[in-house]
Amino acid sequence: MTADDAFRAEVADNIASLGRDRDLQALSRIWTREVAPHKWSYNFRWLGRPAIQYPNDAWALQELIHAIRPDLIIETGIAHGGSLVFSASMLALLDYSEASERGETLDPRAPKRKVLGIDIDIRAHNRDAIESHPMAPRIDMIEGSSIDPAIVDEVKARAAGSERVLVCLDSNHTHDHVLGELEAYAPLVSPGSYIIVYDTIIDDLPEALIGNRPWGAGSNPKTAVHAFLQTHPDFVIDEEIDHKLQISVAPQGFLRRVA
Repeated sequence: MTADDAFRAEVADNIASLGRDRDLQALSRIWTREVAPHKWSYNFRWLGRPAIQYPNDAWALQELIHAIRPDLIIETGIAHGGSLVFSASMLALLDYSEASERGETLDPRAPKRKVLGIDIDIRAHNRDAIESHPMAPRIDMIEGSSIDPAIVDEVKARAAGSERVLVCLDSNHTHDHVLGELEAYAPLVSPGSYIIVYDTIIDDLPEALIGNRPWGAGSNPKTAVHAFLQTHPDFVIDEEIDHKLQISVAPQGFLRRVA
């Protein structure tokens, strides 16, 4: 066994141990509940743009992008654009590392890999900031509901020809909307890749933290995930990611396509 193999085995044991530690998992849920009123996820930026994500989840996404090497990342929900910029920068690293290995020079104005963001309301100041960002050539945006059949058809047309696709869902968090997104975009996910459903943590939060919103107990991304999996055996929850992260807005939300 090489030193690298030994380290990988050690990490696997660490993650398995985390998966068995019910007390720690409960503590992680308590921490998430207590930090939620402070809007902790609002405090982080990626390359200058607010990302509104937990750093743990961003790190997990980075690992998946490196392993999957997607040609296209589809994201529903844009907000300030930090997540789009994050994904675009990860794809840029892939393109440039592969070009370097081949001894090629890339034209930054014509990137190989891209990110496609969909949002029902792309506010003008956010659009301007994203379109003026250095990662802008790698980012396309569509304004409209992510479950509107016309929007879904446009996304499918843009995804045509992409060999490896990864999808991130982070828009309207009601059961029906997320389930509609899963049904619409899961077929685009390539085998071995993922569809990540964010804010499944809503199911674990007290109603007082939800506020006057149309989602909550009984109608949230996690209930949509469970309903989707009942009729889609080609997707499974990657529990290893949950065990590894402990603190995440997407528990049971990392869905891997196995067939």
